[in-house]
Amino acid sequence: MADKRPIRTDIPHSARIWNYWLGGGDYYEADRIAGEAAVAQYPEIKAIAMQSRQFLIRSVRYLAAEAGIRQFLDIGTGLPTMQNTHEVAQSAASDSKIVYVDNDPLVLAHARALLVNTTDEGVTTYLEADFHRPEVILADSRHVLNFSKPIAIMFIGVLGHARSYEEVRRVVDTTMDGVPSGSYLVLCDGATDDKAYVRMCENYAKTGGDPYIPRSSTEITGIFDGLELVEPGVVPIDHWRTDEAARGVRGVSAWGGVGRKP
Repeated sequence: MADKRPIRTDIPHSARIWNYWLGGGDYYEADRIAGEAAVAQYPEIKAIAMQSRQFLIRSVRYLAAEAGIRQFLDIGTGLPTMQNTHEVAQSAASDSKIVYVDNDPLVLAHARALLVNTTDEGVTTYLEADFHRPEVILADSRHVLNFSKPIAIMFIGVLGHARSYEEVRRVVDTTMDGVPSGSYLVLCDGATDDKAYVRMCENYAKTGGDPYIPRSSTEITGIFDGLELVEPGVVPIDHWRTDEAARGVRGVSAWGGVGRKP
C-alpha cells in the first residue's frame, strides 16, 4: 500500500542531511541549508557520517564472513547510499536475509526502488515502522526472519533521536530480548566527548528537525550490558577494527561496537 503521508520539504530531515554529507543527491534545499550550517559549525561532521558508513560495512562484513550470521534487522535504515547492509552481507554470504526498517516516506520510496536483492539465495525487504515500537518491528520481522536462529540487530546513528537514555535502553533491551542466543547488537551513535559536536546538535534542534541527542561514551557502552563484546569493545567508530592509518588521533565523536547475546 502506498505511503500517503506527505514528505515535508520545508523542514530538514536527518536522513536527507546525512545523504547530503555523504555526497548523495537525495535532499531538499532545507536539508542543504541545515547541512551546510552544521559543517560550518563543526566540519568534522562529514567525517562522522563517512566513518559511520565504514563502521557499518566492517561490522556487517565481520558478522557475515566471520561470525556466521545470515539474518540482519537494520532499524532506522536511512536513505540508501554506498554499500548498504544487504550488499555487504550478501557479498560475503549469498543466502543472507536483510530486513530494513524505517518510517520516513522518502526513505521508504527509495527502499522500494534501490534496496533490491543482489543474490538468488538471499532476501532483501523493508518494513514501515518506528524504532520506538520494537514489539511491532519484531512481530512483523517474523514474516521474513527465522527467530530460532541468530539475528544481527543494527542501530546505526539512530538512537540519538530517542528523547531519553531510558528510552534508548528500553528499545534496545526489548529488541535484544526478542532474539535468540547467538544474536548480535551492532550500534553506534554520536558522543558527548566533543563539546563543539554537542553544540552543533543543539543548533540543529532549533531548525525544526527531529532533535538528535548525543550520549556519553559511558552511556553508549552501557547499552551493551549483558552482551559479550567483540574486540576491541565499544570505541570511537574509526578505531573499530581499523588499522592505525585509518584512525583519527583521538577518534571521531561517535562511539560504537558489536556485542553477542550469550
